[in-house]
Amino acid sequence: MTQSGPNRLFIPMLAGASLRDRMIGSAGALLGIGLAGLVCGALFPASMPWLIAPMGASAVLLFAVPASPLAQPWSIFGGNSVAAIAGILVANAVSAPALAAALAVATAILVMSLLRCLHPPGGAVALSAVLGWSTIGGHVIDFFVPVLINSALLAGIGVFFHRFSGHSYPHRARPVEARPPVPAAVGVQMADIDAALADLGETFDISRQDLALLLERAEVHAMARVGKG
Repeated sequence: MTQSGPNRLFIPMLAGASLRDRMIGSAGALLGIGLAGLVCGALFPASMPWLIAPMGASAVLLFAVPASPLAQPWSIFGGNSVAAIAGILVANAVSAPALAAALAVATAILVMSLLRCLHPPGGAVALSAVLGWSTIGGHVIDFFVPVLINSALLAGIGVFFHRFSGHSYPHRARPVEARPPVPAAVGVQMADIDAALADLGETFDISRQDLALLLERAEVHAMARVGKG
């Protein structure tokens, strides 16, 4: 069922999002970016940027959708780091800016995927290395170190913050407390999920384990609804 009218503007784009979660995400970003900026501003010399722009996108994932596989600590730190390396190497090897930009982002996606640390802001990190090469070419360390430290701090702050946010982070699929699963007539197994994913031919921003848990709970509620009918 879809809703129309002004209220539709306030329907969360993400499944499961609530006003509380949006407020928590905003507060987390305020704390994460603020603390990371203060620490790096105190540690880095004036020649280094104390924050790089893609950290804003990392903060959106980390605090607004902490269950996403793209928002996990290894995705943030590993993804941004290998993307920075990819961007630096491509920028150093390819002189044509447009070609270098395309190759840097493509290489970052491939390497992040192979290392299981796919992180969308990593594409922006790789692109930043290319676009800023005229400035950072002779001072690679001034770009690479902020990427490493910003990413590590942000992920660490996220781990601490989500201890109090009510979200599991690093995320683990976990049964709902005080709501044990009710035996269902047909139990969905992981092989069924894999087969359904293969049928759809799409990549979804949710882990297989979370999909299984979600479908299990949906079955429980469906059975309860049918039982009341």
